[in-house]
Amino acid sequence: MEHSFSPLTVAEYFAGIGLVRMGLQPYGWQVVLANDISEKKYEMYKTFFPDADKHYIISDIFDIDPSDVPPATLATCSFPCIDLSLAGNMSGMINGDHSSAFWGFVKILKAQGEFAPPLILLENVPGWLYSNKGMDFKITVQSLNELGYACDVFILDALRFTPQSRLRVFLVGTKLSVGYTAPELILTRPKSLLSDRLKRSIIANKDLRWFYNEMPEPPPLKSAGLAEIIEPMTDSDSRWWPDDEVKRHLAMMKETHRERVEQLAQGKQFSYRTFFRRRREGQQRAEVRNDDLSDCLRTAVGGSGKQFLIRAGR
Repeated sequence: MEHSFSPLTVAEYFAGIGLVRMGLQPYGWQVVLANDISEKKYEMYKTFFPDADKHYIISDIFDIDPSDVPPATLATCSFPCIDLSLAGNMSGMINGDHSSAFWGFVKILKAQGEFAPPLILLENVPGWLYSNKGMDFKITVQSLNELGYACDVFILDALRFTPQSRLRVFLVGTKLSVGYTAPELILTRPKSLLSDRLKRSIIANKDLRWFYNEMPEPPPLKSAGLAEIIEPMTDSDSRWWPDDEVKRHLAMMKETHRERVEQLAQGKQFSYRTFFRRRREGQQRAEVRNDDLSDCLRTAVGGSGKQFLIRAGR
């Protein structure tokens, strides 16, 4: 049986609120399937994309029937990071309750056989490279090689495009005929695309099947800019904390952090800073960044600290 479909079609696994679609859609890609286990994420996805009910499946990925998956050129897999992240539990991809969902993605690709997408894109946190002493990354690439995909890999930090620190590893797989197969070519990439940890991971796994894809060097890292993108809010906006809550958090700060905020408060213009609320030495602390940037946004599900925003000045 032959399948005919548009070359710019994508199946979006672990779709969340649709961030991958936001990146692909402006370039002509059409999502033919989106999947996530979270109903709350679906509700946010549908707010961005009203047509979601036509293709979004709220389900554990292991429960998806591969025969229900439409043909697509690309499958994206932003599988859970909790078991790979330093902010999580580092249980890994075999024993972890969350990151092991990757194997549901592999199960679908394997069942699709020759009708599996010729291109795949995976992304996850840098912990993916050294979780279980590097074995989690190795078995990921091995499993994709076994399905017929040659792989390329690079890192990218969102801080090169927007004032938020968010470093991620991207793995591209292809079943298409590729001219470059030597992993040494990947090792020639600039540091903006190749961290020392990633370099060591590739060197340790030269026996796997790789390919090299030419790509431009990304823009330089941003050093400021949070103030440029913050949503304007009036002083009467109900989302601002009351004075007693502000004072409670100022009291959580060590002297250096509190002085940092008080100095900003003396400025003639508004300044913005982010801070995390964390447990330190048995007590809650509020730790303020000393720049106009946001840390990586994190989920409390992984046990991480929560991030908040400060406006100070005038």
